Amino acid sequence: MPAASQASAVSLSEASRFWLKLGLVSFGGPAGQIALLHRELVERRRWLSERRFLHALNYCMLLPGPEATQLATYLGWLMHGVSGGLIAGGLFLAPSVLVLTALATVYALWGQLPLLVSVFAVLKPTVLAIVLVAAWRLGLRTLRTPVLLGIAVAAFLALAVLQLPYPLVVVGAALCGLVVGRWRSGLLLVPGHSAPPAQQTKSTTASNAGMSEVEPIHGDQTSTPEHARFCRRRLALTLLAWGLALLIPLALLTAAGGWNGNLALMARFFSRVALLSFGGAYAVLPYVAQGAVEQFGWLSAGQMVDGLALGETTPGPLIMVVAFVGFMGGWNSTQGSWPAAAAATLVTVWFTFLPSFGFILAGAPLVEASRGDLRLGAPLTAITAAVVGVIASLAVFFAGPVLWPNGRLNPAAALVVALALLVLVKLRWSVLQVIGAAAAIGAGTQLLTQLVE
Repeated sequence: MPAASQASAVSLSEASRFWLKLGLVSFGGPAGQIALLHRELVERRRWLSERRFLHALNYCMLLPGPEATQLATYLGWLMHGVSGGLIAGGLFLAPSVLVLTALATVYALWGQLPLLVSVFAVLKPTVLAIVLVAAWRLGLRTLRTPVLLGIAVAAFLALAVLQLPYPLVVVGAALCGLVVGRWRSGLLLVPGHSAPPAQQTKSTTASNAGMSEVEPIHGDQTSTPEHARFCRRRLALTLLAWGLALLIPLALLTAAGGWNGNLALMARFFSRVALLSFGGAYAVLPYVAQGAVEQFGWLSAGQMVDGLALGETTPGPLIMVVAFVGFMGGWNSTQGSWPAAAAATLVTVWFTFLPSFGFILAGAPLVEASRGDLRLGAPLTAITAAVVGVIASLAVFFAGPVLWPNGRLNPAAALVVALALLVLVKLRWSVLQVIGAAAAIGAGTQLLTQLVE
């Protein structure tokens, strides 16, 4: 299809309705969201070809931040330019922000109601099991050489025992990968797994069976649309807008509450979170917990676990749990002011996801110009291995308040962890199914208790 006819093939309003629908049903974490994008855009709607989809995914997987959100933004940009990218990414995130803010409000107001207490008593150990399984599965795919295993163990010890800052762990892993990759690159090679991550994702999330024979709008041979071609002037304008979108709100927050005011601190902290979130939400959550719980005291460790449980139940990227962190930080610091909590939520979301939009809108034209496979280098291979240790340290962080809330083992919580591990690993339940079952068991237990009494 000629490039000139592509813009009219799918209208911006039609695409916007799709992105909103996607935001409402995007459960299942990044793997599920990427699979949903592939099924809808490649197989069903034929908006782009398999290779174009994987080409975009390759780039997004190299960036810090939520891959599925960045992929939606990239594809929206490819279809309709900057406005399409902003709408796609924004509508992908908006339902999650609204739902999580509503749940955080209910939690802040009535978190100690018997029904909610009972539900969270089951949800907390369930989330712990989910984190354990995430570490295990990523480890099986990643730690295929002794060096990579050693990097993962070192990352775990650095966070769980030495309590080193998460950014230092990432930098250390990258330097280790750089050195090893330069002098003994064979120590980082994974036998039989030479395909880049996106190609591996392809094998698990996509199937060509039954794919429509209709020519995709953006096919392998389709010329790049005018708006998607690299232009130095457009790049300069994009970088300027990106910088202003970061600096102007930060300046206003600083003028209103001071450089060390609560909102200005959140803006700077969650900007760092966005730039360091390699490896998905589980990898960066220890850094979020370290800062929000231990350094700034915005919420307690128990509340952090509750927030992760809420984040698992809502659509959108799991890193959106930062909205709960921001809400509780604003709520706790003002003794229960909802406007302050809502403002903190907006600040948190803005500064967490702004870098992702900038990376896509600034870098995508260069990626489209290359049309080649992007592969992880040795430093990113080492970071991926370190992520396994980071996720394991997150499980240790959550295990304390969940399994030993008062210094003694909670047998009921341990049983829930065991059952959740069983259905996740053996029965291969989805995260949403496990979370739903846990919430139902918690609610049912409380209702049964009330009937007995």
